[in-house]
Amino acid sequence: MKLVTYSMNGKEQLAFLIDNQLFNTNKLDAQLPDSLKIMLEDWGNYEPIARSAEASLKNSVNKIADALFDKATILAPIPRPTSCRDGYAFRQHVAAARRNRKVDMIAEFDQYPIFYFTNHLAIQGPGEIRCMPDHFQKLDFELEASIVLGKHGKNIKAADADEYIAGYMIMNDMSARTLQMEEMLLNLGPAKGKDFSTVIGPMMVTPDELDAYKIPAKPGHVGNNYNLKMKCWVNGVEVSSGNMGDMDWTFAEIVERCSYGVEVFPGEVIGSGTVGTGCFLELNGTGLFNDPNYKVQWLQPGDVVEMEIDGLGHLSNRIVAEETDWSILKIKKSL
Repeated sequence: MKLVTYSMNGKEQLAFLIDNQLFNTNKLDAQLPDSLKIMLEDWGNYEPIARSAEASLKNSVNKIADALFDKATILAPIPRPTSCRDGYAFRQHVAAARRNRKVDMIAEFDQYPIFYFTNHLAIQGPGEIRCMPDHFQKLDFELEASIVLGKHGKNIKAADADEYIAGYMIMNDMSARTLQMEEMLLNLGPAKGKDFSTVIGPMMVTPDELDAYKIPAKPGHVGNNYNLKMKCWVNGVEVSSGNMGDMDWTFAEIVERCSYGVEVFPGEVIGSGTVGTGCFLELNGTGLFNDPNYKVQWLQPGDVVEMEIDGLGHLSNRIVAEETDWSILKIKKSL
């Protein structure tokens, strides 16, 4: 299934996506909710009902869409997830970023997956990303995949963790690098460098839709892995290209780590971390590593950021500057 949340008469509405057409879930079957978050909270019961409704819809010759996907105002699939974590799964990205800083690859990367919590109340879908002046001090995108959980659990083993994944989405983990690097000097964060926007969407795709893309996990790892090309364009120019199959730590292993000693709940979103070449921080560092005259690039007001992952759709956002001169960087205390 491909599930989309869109704005209908100013309200959030969940719909099936079939051939560019949106069909409201609760209109097809009154048992189904109009919210993905509510559906995920009882995914075990709602999923078979939803699959039955979708199958009947696909077999119908008289189906009438409630909206067209490319004409509707698409929101994040789950606009206010229960929580949002972001992992660190791609060795290529980590190794390149460390090499560019002239430091050795950190051995702990290969020992266990890590993650951080970001602001689940700043989740966005396609559309405008509104940024403050300080965000434009090295504003960056991050090309990632993400999952959303559909089951409650605790101490989940990696071998069982794929059963807890309700679906997959594209994620753009927006980053204000100057704010991020400043606060991380104090060995905390990222916080203000990340908490203003995380983009997911444009749809949630259930795992069965990706079966044809399955490949083995990397040697020594456990869990589903997928051969899904990942790309990003800024203002129509391709800047990033990778593959979800290059994840060193699988989502199953990340879920195992997330759930250790703590309950996880339906509706929690977990990102993969940045794919290799998947942000300007890495691309600029690599460019300067190879050529000291390399012209660095950061996101600017008016830029359009587009991301695409095979099977997961196309996610587009435009960067917008807030009309203010308010700056927290300017109110730092003097040493």
